[in-house]
Amino acid sequence: MFEFLEKLFGNKPASKSVAKERLRLVLIQDRSAMSPAMLDALKVDLIKVISGYMSIDIEALEVCLENENDSIALVCNIPILEMKRTKADN
Repeated sequence: MFEFLEKLFGNKPASKSVAKERLRLVLIQDRSAMSPAMLDALKVDLIKVISGYMSIDIEALEVCLENENDSIALVCNIPILEMKRTKADN
């Protein structure tokens, strides 16, 4: 989400805000008991599954965990380039 806003407004965030965002992500991963390697593996699996149904922009794909109101959510931003007519269109 933070990267999206940065791209949208084109401003470079202050180092304080970057550090704060990194700390937030580390805390969320720590509370979820999911390692960064596990999150990367999940991202690869999502790409494999979703690519069978639609063409996606893998470079712009974002997968993260967010902590809100004592619950953890998997949040994915997956830009769709094109819908496939059949699953076999890989």
